[in-house]
Amino acid sequence: MKKSIKTLLFAGLLVAFGCKQTDQAPSETTTENTTKEQSTGQSGVKDESSSPNIVQTAVGSKDHTTLVTAVKAADLVDALSNAGPFTVFAPTNAAFDKLPAGTVADLLKPENKEKLKNILGYHTYVGTLKTEYMQDGQEFDMVFGGKVKITKKGDKTFVNGSEIVASIPTSNGIIHVIGDVLLPK
Repeated sequence: MKKSIKTLLFAGLLVAFGCKQTDQAPSETTTENTTKEQSTGQSGVKDESSSPNIVQTAVGSKDHTTLVTAVKAADLVDALSNAGPFTVFAPTNAAFDKLPAGTVADLLKPENKEKLKNILGYHTYVGTLKTEYMQDGQEFDMVFGGKVKITKKGDKTFVNGSEIVASIPTSNGIIHVIGDVLLPK
């Protein structure tokens, strides 16, 4: 009888040990996959429960397809998907259409990537700028290109003379929709 109990106990340990090793193998695979996924950058993170970030919000806007194309061409998707916070003054497609013919196509060429980054950086501020806290005459240092100037006329707010027509909060900052492309001076 004692021999049967010892055999049964030994068999139980083998089964438990075998199960433990089987449980560990998928964890190692999961770790490898997680590491591979993490190397794709912040934009590669899939999160169905959080509020969308600046890039995800812009991608969902039919009025900002040119801006999204420019952000992708400048390789700024990951940067603008990070925690931030950021304020982006986002020109509409119509704003890009106001530029001289061929300007956008020229900026999207790989050889003009740095120039495009500079222009897009001039639309981006590190921090959250809400219109209700902006004051007439304030200036803000942008990521690239220098300062923008805020003006107030009644209840309207302007950045470098372009009216902020809408403000959209995101998980990593705020988007202010504008009707002009801001060009660094």
